[in-house]
Amino acid sequence: MFSWWRNIFKMFFQFYFFVSNQTLGMVHEAGHGVCYILPCPRFMMVINGTLFQVGFPLGIAYYYKNKMNAFGTYIALFFTGFSLQYTAWYISTSHEGSHVSAAKSFLGVDGYHDFNYILNIFGLLPYDSLISTMVKTFAYMLMFYAVIKMFVRAFSHKS
Repeated sequence: MFSWWRNIFKMFFQFYFFVSNQTLGMVHEAGHGVCYILPCPRFMMVINGTLFQVGFPLGIAYYYKNKMNAFGTYIALFFTGFSLQYTAWYISTSHEGSHVSAAKSFLGVDGYHDFNYILNIFGLLPYDSLISTMVKTFAYMLMFYAVIKMFVRAFSHKS
């Protein structure tokens, strides 16, 4: 009876995740692109993708906080958590090798695995699962915090 509703919600969330992941992918690659234009050390070039990916929604949250727009701040914080959750997944695949296959790549071509390189430099590659779990936990806490704050703000009786 309600299968068509289920299909509508499924299509909506598939579209939401597609747009969100593509947006995060573009921002991530733009971070690398800055270092293709400017003379950055290799480590900075590698980590800059993730810095942009997390820093972009965090910067939007900061902007809306300065404008005293609470909902804009919390929505941007939610997307920061979403970005961190995606980053946690990326960290969790770092043990698979230094190359990302085209099937898993945002660009659809083979590439280098950022976190395989980063974790190797610090000798933390054996702990990729633990690091990924910690990042994912923080991401979910941030998203939960943002949703709760929006809910409380929406239903509070203050003007």
